[in-house]
Amino acid sequence: MANVFFSDILVPFALVITMLGMGLSLEKRDFSLVFRYPKALITGVLSKLFILPLIAFTICLFTNIEIEYKIGLILIAACPGGATTNLLTYLLRGNLALSISMTAMNSIISLISIPFIVNISLLYFYGISQEIDLPILNTIITIFLLTIIPTIIGIYIRARKTELAIKLEKPLRFILPSILLIVFTGVLYFEQQSGDSAFKSSLILFPIGLLLNFSGMAFGKYIGMMVKLSKKTQFTIAIEIGLQNSALAIFIASSVLENSKMALVAVIYSSFTFFSTALFGYIFKKYL
Repeated sequence: MANVFFSDILVPFALVITMLGMGLSLEKRDFSLVFRYPKALITGVLSKLFILPLIAFTICLFTNIEIEYKIGLILIAACPGGATTNLLTYLLRGNLALSISMTAMNSIISLISIPFIVNISLLYFYGISQEIDLPILNTIITIFLLTIIPTIIGIYIRARKTELAIKLEKPLRFILPSILLIVFTGVLYFEQQSGDSAFKSSLILFPIGLLLNFSGMAFGKYIGMMVKLSKKTQFTIAIEIGLQNSALAIFIASSVLENSKMALVAVIYSSFTFFSTALFGYIFKKYL
């Protein structure tokens, strides 16, 4: 009951408030620039779609872990970013409009790419495939209701009440992460309660997940440098590639694939990657 309350009520509410708050720091021209000069958007979306799953496959080939864990890691890599990537970009003063645009596009594309990538991994490791049906219409509606619309409302409020929006920017940098941290900590706690013994016995997944996290971010930074994007855009893409929507991976593994070991990878991954991504993102911004 408590888990349902956190997952179905508090999480959507926290996401709406967070996106609304971030929208207060944006203007319409921020998004117009993203689509007027789409090189950064295309670079980030294609890197997320193709390169990160390849990194996960490579890690799986050179690590001696159970097959279920390997597929779970690949599933994580196939998932899009979430509101947490937008929040980290906001906190690190990256290109927030680009981050939100990448998250929305990757979330829609992933409805097709996730079944494809997961089935390739199932065929490779098991020699079988499985039908994976994701709710396309519901997902698109959810993206708009929980991310796009609150952001637009925030932009509208900033346009009408600019001085108020500017005054709120500083306190919101503390309030917004606190809201998400409290809510997602609650969700993570209840997820781990159902598989505590498996969680303790699978600590090997921590360094593997950390490797995927860092490798994705390092590649995002590198590819941004190769195509000569600004430093601000480089670490924005790095954050978007490095942090995945763990909740979606847990749902697919547990409800669609019905495999608790695959879900465990996402649970462990979600327990540390917000902080590791924040650390790597700060280092990339400050020193690289």
